[in-house]
Amino acid sequence: MNKYNEYTKIDLKYITYKTEELLDLAKNRYKITIQIANRAKRCKYEDIDIIDDPVNKPIIKAIIEMVDEITQPEILSD
Repeated sequence: MNKYNEYTKIDLKYITYKTEELLDLAKNRYKITIQIANRAKRCKYEDIDIIDDPVNKPIIKAIIEMVDEITQPEILSD
């Protein structure tokens, strides 16, 4: 059995779309790049009990989370 079957892979087109959406929303590309890198690093080291997902890396998760937070601010209010 292939261990990659255990993980859910995010579609590459979806990742590209979300990245472009984030870049369109960002006023400063450098700042958003630093924020994504810091979030991904924090995620990687905070979740040390979780086995690294070889398919969906922390950087991809950080991009998707940031876009969702910007486009759907109601998810933060819960």
